[in-house]
Amino acid sequence: MYDFDHDLFLALNFDGGEVGDFLMNTVSGTAMWIPLYLLILWMIWRHDGWKGMLLFLVLMIGAIALSDMISGIFKHNGLLGDLLPDFQPRWRPMFTPALEDMSITPDSLFNLHVLRRDDPEAFANLGLVHEWAVHVPVEAVSGKFGTVSAHASTILALAVISCCALKRKWFTWLMVFSTVIICYSRIYLGKHFPMDLVWGSLVGAAAGYLGWVVYRLIIRRTTSDKRQNEE
Repeated sequence: MYDFDHDLFLALNFDGGEVGDFLMNTVSGTAMWIPLYLLILWMIWRHDGWKGMLLFLVLMIGAIALSDMISGIFKHNGLLGDLLPDFQPRWRPMFTPALEDMSITPDSLFNLHVLRRDDPEAFANLGLVHEWAVHVPVEAVSGKFGTVSAHASTILALAVISCCALKRKWFTWLMVFSTVIICYSRIYLGKHFPMDLVWGSLVGAAAGYLGWVVYRLIIRRTTSDKRQNEE
């Protein structure tokens, strides 16, 4: 499985130059997606009113937070990071020596990339002659471990709860596109193997669906009580 995951990652990761680096760093960030979050809340408001939108917002944040916390379990970070103390986290692709055919530890490769990011001159003075197999923009160097992908889990949580609530075909395709491009950006930046994203997607889909179920139950109960009062 790891061999296939490594090969698929190397096939998808490439050097897109300064433009590619800028685009993928932007896609992987938060600011670009604020209009999407606002669009979702506006559509929920039009469909279910202010109370429905506020309820959705709480459950959306809850689903995203839950998926992020579960993802952190396997990387030993976040509120639940100490839940599996004996679990061995998986290093990010950028810190995986096997991909570079280098006989060093992941920690050593991590230190090399951090030096390249923080002190390019000192890194150049090392005289390291190596053709890097993994393209890693210096801005992307951070965090040691990749499994489970929190980016994949949180965007899937958002996609599932919003698509289930809105039930618009065009919106579903918009969320599919957004999810795919965000997940791919994590491969481009050298932060995640494809399977990191698969596991994250499963976690996020489950959290998002749970949020949707709770939202639907409360909305139905509220609507039913309102009808009974009118009668």
